[in-house]
Amino acid sequence: MSKALSIAIMDSPYESANSTTALRIIHSALNQGHNVNVFAYEGAVNLTMKEQKPHANSIKGNTVEEENHPTTKDWISALFKLAREKGVTLNWINCGLCVDERGAGNWIDGVRRGGPADFIKSVEKSDAVLVIPTR
Repeated sequence: MSKALSIAIMDSPYESANSTTALRIIHSALNQGHNVNVFAYEGAVNLTMKEQKPHANSIKGNTVEEENHPTTKDWISALFKLAREKGVTLNWINCGLCVDERGAGNWIDGVRRGGPADFIKSVEKSDAVLVIPTR
């Protein structure tokens, strides 16, 4: 029987190592066959924005292709794919209030809108909970 992990994350993409660390933890849990519930709060609702685009690096003189800059939306899309391949669930919820404050409502497939009560429900059903604060 799969275990479940619930994670709350708050950092915007590229602002700190917290987001990258959260994505690595989620990847590891899914890869090991665990179900994962993510509650994206505050700036973390921007992690799944469809409009994200890779960029060139003018300082290095690299083109977009040469720089091969990953976007968090692509990482998270890959996590949804991994969950399907492993036969487990990735339940990603963006805080609706935080989305409205930021105008951040155009997401990749698989993400849904919710609120803090959704996180509480997932915590009650989880074997482990991790909250990654902004500081």
